[in-house]
Amino acid sequence: MITPSTPTKSIANDASPSAGSGGPRSGSAVVNTLELLSSMRFSISLLVFICMASLIGTVVAQGRSANAYIDQFGPFWFEVLDKFSIWHIYNSWWFLVTMAFLVLSTSLCLIRNAPKMLKDARSFREHIRASSLRSFHHKIEVDTTREPAQAAGSIQAWLQRQGYAVRQRTDGDSLLLAAKRGSGNRLGYIFAHAAIVIICVGGLLDSELPIRLQVWLLGKTPIIENMMIADVPERGRLSVDNPSFRANVLVPEGSKRSSAIITVDDGALVQPLPFTLELKKFVVDYYSTGMPSRFMSQVEVTDPATGKAFEANIEVNEPLHFKGVTVYQSSFDDGGSEVELIGYPLTGSGTDTFSLKALVGQTSDITLGASGPAIKAEITKLRTINVEDLTAGEPSSPKEFGEHVAAVTGSAASKKNKNLRNIGPSVEYRLIDASGQAITFHQYMLPAELDGSRVLLAGVQEPGRAGFRYLRMPADDHDSAEEFMRVRAALATPADRTEAVRRFARAYQGSATDQQALQTSAQRALETFADGGLQAISRFLETNVPPAEQQRAADIVIRLLGSTIHELRGLARERAGRPALETSPQQLELDANWSRLAVAALSDLTLYPAPLLLTLKSFNHVQASVFQVSRTPGKFIVYLGCLFLVLGVFTMFYVRDRRIWVWCRPAEHAKGTRVLAAMTSQKRTLDFNREFDRFKAALTKLSQVSQVS
Repeated sequence: MITPSTPTKSIANDASPSAGSGGPRSGSAVVNTLELLSSMRFSISLLVFICMASLIGTVVAQGRSANAYIDQFGPFWFEVLDKFSIWHIYNSWWFLVTMAFLVLSTSLCLIRNAPKMLKDARSFREHIRASSLRSFHHKIEVDTTREPAQAAGSIQAWLQRQGYAVRQRTDGDSLLLAAKRGSGNRLGYIFAHAAIVIICVGGLLDSELPIRLQVWLLGKTPIIENMMIADVPERGRLSVDNPSFRANVLVPEGSKRSSAIITVDDGALVQPLPFTLELKKFVVDYYSTGMPSRFMSQVEVTDPATGKAFEANIEVNEPLHFKGVTVYQSSFDDGGSEVELIGYPLTGSGTDTFSLKALVGQTSDITLGASGPAIKAEITKLRTINVEDLTAGEPSSPKEFGEHVAAVTGSAASKKNKNLRNIGPSVEYRLIDASGQAITFHQYMLPAELDGSRVLLAGVQEPGRAGFRYLRMPADDHDSAEEFMRVRAALATPADRTEAVRRFARAYQGSATDQQALQTSAQRALETFADGGLQAISRFLETNVPPAEQQRAADIVIRLLGSTIHELRGLARERAGRPALETSPQQLELDANWSRLAVAALSDLTLYPAPLLLTLKSFNHVQASVFQVSRTPGKFIVYLGCLFLVLGVFTMFYVRDRRIWVWCRPAEHAKGTRVLAAMTSQKRTLDFNREFDRFKAALTKLSQVSQVS
């Protein structure tokens, strides 16, 4: 609360005994409760609490996905902070209750103290005694030869010229002049406290409180079940005349929507709109880096009451206003795109692939072979662009398409991050086994260049883990994973492993004994690698090689693996009818790098938590706009509160309360008048001291001449 300087107390006076009560205030529990609620300490405590909560809400990004918070804070702290709704702090029940108590407390302060402050502002305090004036710090006492009435008249005229309002009181043959200036300063405190109430009321009106009150008091029940909007019962629907709401609506291209969704805890309520919104076209412009620079929704709005329709464009910071509802461009999402995926088996020696066509959001059944396990594949997301900084070695967690909105405001362009690149489309899907266990995968359609090599990235997000871990598969000449998958199948075939080792040993220029020893070592290394990847190689070396020799032995084994994988690749190309690998020095270096990447990827496949890999072949993208629709009458109340706050602060800082009392009484031993004057103000600033000096000079001149100039 705003507290003026002494001697005047704040509106939010502490709950202390009133003057003259003679002791602690007694009364009922209701009176004591009201005293507590209207006390300064209670109000300041609420303000501090709200400020701390707002600080948290400013530091912690609000309204992001749960995975983003798990990635940032970890699973344990996510569970802890989620109980306090830190991710939606401004609409949490405890924040709204605190705001409501602040409104109540400040309102009681106003009701309790505003009348007294207004009365004090109107009062001249003309009943002050002369003895009291002598206790003031700023006082003056002079004698003049003029009569009391004449002296008082001259002083009153001077005060009025200085802008003071003056009231005169006669006490026998003495006169008292009570003057005041800037008493409207009290209005500043009233305006400032009223502004707190008004702004909080406006904020509460535009918060989730009106919706939650309907849930608590009017029987509205958030719908938890998955159902069509048309099937939602009346208890899950709000009125089209709902005075205050913030909702979201997803509109695919070519579709219409007349209802929005309000999320409440783990459920949702349907908010009918007073119009129908149809998305004609969604337009996106891009920077050279691939970041979206501008996106716009071309919509047609139809008023069902009149049947009239009109077209409009909705962009970021350029919303649509119609029938008291504002429609903002919030983000954009998939509107039911069709994707075609190619499935590769990751177990056994088979190389047969299969095609899967599905819609985003659709679940399909997959059976691996005649006796393989039944798996459900749910296509969850399609992203046509992925703007990433790959300097760290792999993409960060995939961003929602709408999260690139920073570029629209120009922030991405101003930073000019040369490392940002659009690495093409990607698909996100979940594989669900027979027990219901689901794992999320993120697959890029095109290769990305990492460390000078073109690799296909396949991300895995296991349950309980934040973010994706990426498998890097070397891309073939057609930018696909087909050749790598053939090498994987050949590695799983004992006969192919033996043939690859034989070819490798045969190319060695040495004696037959050395070739046989090399073939035996390569065969053992390849067999161990096929059984468990590099982890199995590491365990074998730790068991069979002395610690001092393990690093050297590991280098030899890695070279053996690279060479035998190269032979497996050549064997796989022959089986597929592809031309043999070239033998030029430049090509040999490229092939060696491909083999090194393949060794790492084949090793990682032993930990891959799925028996198949789905890659994106093609898609038919259907875009959808996500709009935020809101009816916010509280914003006008907040504007009024801001006006009151400006007036209050201006009045408190620039309107200074000054009071002057002047006693004029006949001199005791001579003809003339004894003038006793005192001046006070809430803030004794340098300006106040100068004004008192002018007043003092005027009274001093009165004692020397017959009038005040």
